[in-house]
Amino acid sequence: MKNRRMTYIAIVDDKKVLRNTLKEKLSVFENYEVLFTAENGKDFLEKMTEAHKAIDPDVILMDIDMPVMNGIEAVEKGKERYPNSKFLMLTIFDEDDKIFNAIKAGADGYLLKDEPVEKIKEAISNLLNDEGAPMSPSIARRALKLLMNAKVDTNASPPVQTDYHLTEREKEVLTLLVEGLEYKEIGNKLDVSPNTIRNHISNIYKKLHVTSKTQAIRVFLNNQ
Repeated sequence: MKNRRMTYIAIVDDKKVLRNTLKEKLSVFENYEVLFTAENGKDFLEKMTEAHKAIDPDVILMDIDMPVMNGIEAVEKGKERYPNSKFLMLTIFDEDDKIFNAIKAGADGYLLKDEPVEKIKEAISNLLNDEGAPMSPSIARRALKLLMNAKVDTNASPPVQTDYHLTEREKEVLTLLVEGLEYKEIGNKLDVSPNTIRNHISNIYKKLHVTSKTQAIRVFLNNQ
């Protein structure tokens, strides 16, 4: 256990009490260290510039609605400058436009602030282990609903199909995947083997031309 590397976190929120409370909660976990906190996107980018001279945070917990520079703009600029850091939105907003603008900007996950700290820690772990895009269940359901109804631009060149032709079973599998179930759990729920689920997911990603849940959602968003 003592050989595990440290996980470095940054917290961006315009409310000082929330920044400090979250920092205290995360500091309880072994091998977690909050490198810095910031009060808005501009403050975050300035502190990232300084931190980058030594070490970048592994995960940035980013609020959305902040003065000076909001979280969506901060993520967009941050992803371009610091591609190795993961951005996890942590906000009170579950509005469609904010959710999807954050994903389009490059957010790697999206949790609501009322999630317990253990859920936030789990989401951080998932991001660092490339185990998918953590989302609160209500957010995942909204994102998936739009994805299932996704249409591509028929004026694009060269011509492309007008939908992704997912089968009903593929839609079932993708629904459960986005909701956070593992391959084995999906297999148990649908009464098939994990290998069958892997084959379904492989076909889904091929049809959507993606390699992850986050990319699958972006396929739709980037064609709006």
